[in-house]
Amino acid sequence: MMFLIKNATIINEGEEFHGHIIINNGKFERITKIAPSNENEYQVIDATGKIAIPGIIDDQVHFREPGLTHKGEIRTESQAAIAGGITSFMEMPNTNPQTTTQQALQAKYDLADGKSFANYSFYMGSTNDNLGEIVKTDPKTVCGIKVFMGASTGNMLVDSEEALKGIFAEAPCLVATHCEDEKTIQANLQKYTNEFGNNIQPEHHPLIRSAEACYKSSSKAVELAHKYNTQLHVLHLSTAKELELFEAGNVDTKKITGEVCVHHLWFNDTYYKKLGHKIKWNPAIKTKADQEALIDALNNDVLDVVATDHAPHLLNEKLNQYNNSASGGPLVQHSLMAMLELFKNGKVPLINIVKKMCHAPADLFKVEKRGYLKEGYWADLVLIDLNQEYKVTENNILYKCKWSPFDNVNFSSTVTHTFLNGKLVYNNGEIIGEPSGKRLLFNR
Repeated sequence: MMFLIKNATIINEGEEFHGHIIINNGKFERITKIAPSNENEYQVIDATGKIAIPGIIDDQVHFREPGLTHKGEIRTESQAAIAGGITSFMEMPNTNPQTTTQQALQAKYDLADGKSFANYSFYMGSTNDNLGEIVKTDPKTVCGIKVFMGASTGNMLVDSEEALKGIFAEAPCLVATHCEDEKTIQANLQKYTNEFGNNIQPEHHPLIRSAEACYKSSSKAVELAHKYNTQLHVLHLSTAKELELFEAGNVDTKKITGEVCVHHLWFNDTYYKKLGHKIKWNPAIKTKADQEALIDALNNDVLDVVATDHAPHLLNEKLNQYNNSASGGPLVQHSLMAMLELFKNGKVPLINIVKKMCHAPADLFKVEKRGYLKEGYWADLVLIDLNQEYKVTENNILYKCKWSPFDNVNFSSTVTHTFLNGKLVYNNGEIIGEPSGKRLLFNR
């Protein structure tokens, strides 16, 4: 089907202009400032008053399948993703079974084929003893290698010095790390347990999973990357101090890059009193000073990518005593709307949102023909009404877990349409058609 999206305000490659987009055979055929004269040949969507951006590429999600499907599934979470303007995702290996063999990795791709409403890729997971499997990873068809340098949900901690050296030296593609020093965390946990027993409070979380724990691990990852010339991407940075480890510049020329997640830009530690373990993440949400430093680093190109770390849990898994409360939360449906709110509050320019959520992940991972509104590229596209309010309620949440850290928040912008591979897959609150996501490919 051929589409004409007319009269849109197009945000792409650092420009904002009024234009028209023609989609044909799954790809962008023409992006023009001159209205076509043959409208009757197309299915027309009038985007007057709306902005058009490329589909978002989220480089860090946990969709919980296989093995943890009471929390989420590829089908449910990818529906939520396209409703939030995310057209491609890269999913983490801490499922059950863990994705630490090539066989388990292929099984995930087989699961997603015909089930995912968004385009997909899956990380190969690392352990202390699976380097032989890691080196078999095909860099043209797999997004990256994930290394947990800190224990989190589905503990896959890599704490062997020899294992880390081997992974950083021999990984065939980008290495993405979760960086928190486990010894520091355990020492802090013991301290707070001694003081509070079973009454550790949510606001103690960033003191247990402290800035020191983050910096100690992130600096080690950066040191290894320099030593072995590794393409390193440090995930979900959460502290001002860690920013000392990164340099400003274009993402496609850096060997060491950093990601920040929406929750670390939106929340700070003053929110624990109200939201408690609903905003318990690893790494923890930290101080307002950290939050502001992360926003500044994003705008100054020290940080390169904005992602979600979407990690659904049931509410009864979250709302427990500290040691039994799960870390993580669902975000893909509302991450773009949250970023647009930051734009309206003068925190992040609109062009930067597109740069960090669409262009930069495509450039960093060398995603083939996605991340831009560009002729010949796959037609992944999002239309947004910046003046249409959207209140998050249980009735419009698409996550399988049926809650959001943004419950009852009134956003002032709305995702109205999402196109995936040239198909209209989301239209004003309605998921359209059956799953049609494709496996991401990489120009490496």
